[in-house]
Amino acid sequence: ELTDGNSEHLKREHSLMKPYQGAGSAAVPLWDFQGSTMLTSQYVRLTPDERSREGSIWNRVPCLLKDWELHVHFRIHGAGKKNLHGDGLALWYTQERLTPGPVFGSKDNFHGLAIFLDTYPNDEATERVFPYISAMVNNGSLTYDHSKDGRWTELAGCTADLRNQNHDTFLAIRYSRGRLTVMTDVEDKNEWKNCIDIAGVRLPTGYYFGASAGTGDLS
Repeated sequence: ELTDGNSEHLKREHSLMKPYQGAGSAAVPLWDFQGSTMLTSQYVRLTPDERSREGSIWNRVPCLLKDWELHVHFRIHGAGKKNLHGDGLALWYTQERLTPGPVFGSKDNFHGLAIFLDTYPNDEATERVFPYISAMVNNGSLTYDHSKDGRWTELAGCTADLRNQNHDTFLAIRYSRGRLTVMTDVEDKNEWKNCIDIAGVRLPTGYYFGASAGTGDLS
């Protein structure tokens, strides 16, 4: 769900809440989806637990708020072994929408903001602990390097144990006066934990919110 960053009013045109209307591949008001995405009344599934699947869901209404806060209730789960599962989930605020591509199921060289929930370390030399959450802002000129887990274009990030949890897991993304903060609630404590906090981020109005996921060679 999305709220105005100043008044904290819920913005229904940018929010997707239970029970979800439509089922299977039927239409949902104000939202488009593609690929392996499937809807039930209780959840939106972007990809099944199978290899090489991609799916996304995108809001049709451009966001005209200068400040906003997005709360996402999500689950990442699968039968893969402890450290053998991929690739991850991405949350987007971008100029482009519904454009499939290699970055967690969506377009590379995008314009706007991406928050990646990366479940698999492609770079074997990495010292990061996965799953790993990171932020990237792009003006269309940057390429996301999967082989390095996006390290060269990352603004900030944190480790979060968000896969195969039996409790609800949440993410909050707040953009206010050029400051981007990302918080997690994945430990079943019902409290927010700071993950990313960076100033000097410039995002225009009129972009679209979306989410995409890809499973790659490993589900």
